[in-house]
Amino acid sequence: MAIAPVSGPSAPAQSAFGLDFQSLLQIILTQLTYQDPLKPMDNFQFVSQLAQFSQLQQTQALNDQVTTLLTAQAATQATSLLGRSVDVQQGVSVVTGTVEAVSFSSGGPEITIQTPAGQTVANLSLGAVVQVR
Repeated sequence: MAIAPVSGPSAPAQSAFGLDFQSLLQIILTQLTYQDPLKPMDNFQFVSQLAQFSQLQQTQALNDQVTTLLTAQAATQATSLLGRSVDVQQGVSVVTGTVEAVSFSSGGPEITIQTPAGQTVANLSLGAVVQVR
């Protein structure tokens, strides 16, 4: 029997299996509904499953919050580079320039630098920055 995941306006955290906490509870209820009356589920086992599902939901919610925090931190780091002179690894060479812009179009922050020769180099990741002056 397939159970469709429940989704609502406040989307709860998804587990590693793509199910939210409500869907996991539906699975337990289905398990209880179709259990053998002569061999019912042990109370300890039932409570243990509920605790594991709750812990899974809390862990996923914490993971989502940490991901949001890391994204905000990367954005803050990128914007703090505006106007600063940086050395950026590009292939096998290092390019020096002043950070002119920060964009967030590809998910993570990317910087655009202006070299002393007047060349503009765009879409550089923060990981490519090797020195800030």
